[in-house]
Amino acid sequence: WSWHEEARQLFRSLDYPHWRITVHNPVKQLREVSQDTLQAAAKDPAFLALYDSVMAAFDADMSSSDSWFTSEYNKLLPGPVAFFSMEFAIHNSLPIYAGGLGVLAGDICKEASDIGLPLVAVGFMYPQGYFHQHISSDGWQEEVYQQLDFETAPIKRVLSLAGDSTVAKVQLGDITLAIGVWLVRVGRTSIYLLDTNLENNPERYRELSVRLYVADPEQRLLQEIVLGIGGVRVLRALGINPVVWHANEGHTAFMMLERIRELVAAGLSFAEARSRVQATTVFTTHTPVLAGHDMFPVQLLEKYFGDYWESFGIDRRTLFQLGLMGDDASQPFNMTVFALRMANQRCAVSQLHGKVTRKMWHGLWPEVPEDKVPITHVTNGVHLSSWVAPELASLFEKYLGKKWIKEHDDSSLWEGVLDIPDEELWAVHQLLKRKLIGAMLEAARNRWAEDNTAPGQVLATGALLNPEALTIGFARRLPEYKRPTLLLRDIDRLKRIVSNWWHPVQFVFAGKSHPADFSSKHLLREVYTLAANPDFQGRIAFVEDYDIHMARYLVQGVDVWLNTPRRLQEACGTSGMKASLNGVLHLSVPDGWWHEGYNGANGWAIGTDAVSSSHEEEDQADVAVLYRLLEEEVVPLYYARDREGIPHGWIRMVKEAIRSVVLVYNTRRMLKEYTAPIYLEAARSASGMEQR
Repeated sequence: WSWHEEARQLFRSLDYPHWRITVHNPVKQLREVSQDTLQAAAKDPAFLALYDSVMAAFDADMSSSDSWFTSEYNKLLPGPVAFFSMEFAIHNSLPIYAGGLGVLAGDICKEASDIGLPLVAVGFMYPQGYFHQHISSDGWQEEVYQQLDFETAPIKRVLSLAGDSTVAKVQLGDITLAIGVWLVRVGRTSIYLLDTNLENNPERYRELSVRLYVADPEQRLLQEIVLGIGGVRVLRALGINPVVWHANEGHTAFMMLERIRELVAAGLSFAEARSRVQATTVFTTHTPVLAGHDMFPVQLLEKYFGDYWESFGIDRRTLFQLGLMGDDASQPFNMTVFALRMANQRCAVSQLHGKVTRKMWHGLWPEVPEDKVPITHVTNGVHLSSWVAPELASLFEKYLGKKWIKEHDDSSLWEGVLDIPDEELWAVHQLLKRKLIGAMLEAARNRWAEDNTAPGQVLATGALLNPEALTIGFARRLPEYKRPTLLLRDIDRLKRIVSNWWHPVQFVFAGKSHPADFSSKHLLREVYTLAANPDFQGRIAFVEDYDIHMARYLVQGVDVWLNTPRRLQEACGTSGMKASLNGVLHLSVPDGWWHEGYNGANGWAIGTDAVSSSHEEEDQADVAVLYRLLEEEVVPLYYARDREGIPHGWIRMVKEAIRSVVLVYNTRRMLKEYTAPIYLEAARSASGMEQR
């Protein structure tokens, strides 16, 4: 139901007010819906016809034997792929994600179901998730943690074969930690979420998995031990034996360590076990900045691994060395270094990120030229059914055919976008913009009613936005390298842009700062303070508590998607893909995916590839180009209308954005590239080793 529009329509039509109140959570809706409503639906022929249609489609999806994977590769991959990730974003009813890494992981699980790829995922159940964001009257972010109601979440407790809630155990120093498991069914894909909040665990460790991305390094290490080592043991306990193991970022690298231990315990030497694990492991790195990779003091690892190391048959120094860049034993243990050494299949997440990653980790392969470092790339994509607006999907169905979603990776299909009448495409987008502004107004009204917020706060949240004005969105996490305040460097010039009587422009910002990132919080406050400033006439807004629910409104409803990262620090940036496939034009620094996706006619590039000698020089150059593009290209093109008010030049660029982006930057293409050759190569290696 989270990505099939007809299924979502079923719950809408059952009780639309309740569907909205529960924020599109059918589990909660069905628990609270009245008996009278259910009885009325049971007598409604239209509802019953929709119900039968949805259930028939669901049954067909779950039992389909003619999927892409089944027809192409079923015999070549004789078991599932185990996909480990620290976070998964499937739906807002299960808030166990922080940002892009989780959204990508969720999209992968959905696409695996769609194409029939046998994938089982492992992550954490965070009952308090990341955090909910409130902005105080003076512009400071406040973190609010809310306990998940397990009874109304789309999850199911998994029991051990003995029938209790402890599925596996992990030793942490002198503590034996019990691990519980929750199951999330994402179509044909199963996600197993680990949970340490069990009665037989010490109180301190019951809270271990309560929140995502805690700042305390010791708790972060314990989480990663439980996820990696405990995740492998959970799969074994459930009788799941993957053929390929995929680690999504370095947080999950201890999964490789546990598999080495298993093989050594089965009689292999450490060298043989390491070789087998390397051959069957895929590792994807997402972080292009050295400081962003998890590193732990060796003394901290020794504290919690206890006798675990002795089971490998080698000394601790030899094992610890696998996580060090050089020979300096005082260095911290680097999870990414360890993962790169433990996986034969290593991937970056865009073409440019591949180049950056090979340079970053060249020291691990000093004997080869930098461009020959054995790290490839698979550019990320987005799951179309999850992110394309239903109204736009109906337009695609009308002009591209009813099978467009099943055939969306057909290169000839998207040429048909050029045949969509400009006035129809424009009308759909205007509707989506009104939905966005309506959602923002509702959120502002609710916050005012709940907390009696000051007038300035109501202004800052978008109460005065105009659906007729050119609307530019900037929504993402807010670390310094994303440069959320770049646009604000010349306040007077910005005022002139937003307050032009004939060609007004408005900006919508959204995003969270990590609780421990105080420089990011200062940037957020700077943006929010400007949004509350009456001088900007309500044309700068900040959306509070950005999540995937509001993300859909934003990527579907703004006119332009703004992205201003420092060069070589954006690994991919999939939000721009989501915007482009909805006909929202991308205005971005040529970093991440835009470096390869920009073709000169599907959006705008801010500056060139050249890397400046200093941050100040880069900021000055980019803001000058950004203002010029806005004043001379973006704004004039948007307001160049015919007698009916249709901006044909703008729509021409919108069509090119859809045509050029959807075909390439989707999870179907992405997972097909992972399957062949990456997963298949790992599976062949496993098969060859077993035969030997």
